[in-house]
Amino acid sequence: MMLEQLKEILSNKLKVSPEAITPEATRDDIELDSLAVVELSLLLKSELDIDVSDDDLLEAETVADMVELMETRSAKV
Repeated sequence: MMLEQLKEILSNKLKVSPEAITPEATRDDIELDSLAVVELSLLLKSELDIDVSDDDLLEAETVADMVELMETRSAKV
């Protein structure tokens, strides 16, 4: 479910091709530069109320890692 929510934000807000967004995809694969990661961090907070810093997102190597971060952070709320 978090993967679907992340996919929706990435494709609708950051214009990442939905086909490219797989759990194994890296930030490079989906062309998510550091500015886009900052934007993603803000979107996760505003859209899903999940607090994941851009630094944490930059350390996530794959989309699956980002989803895991989202799940961990949302569980703390």
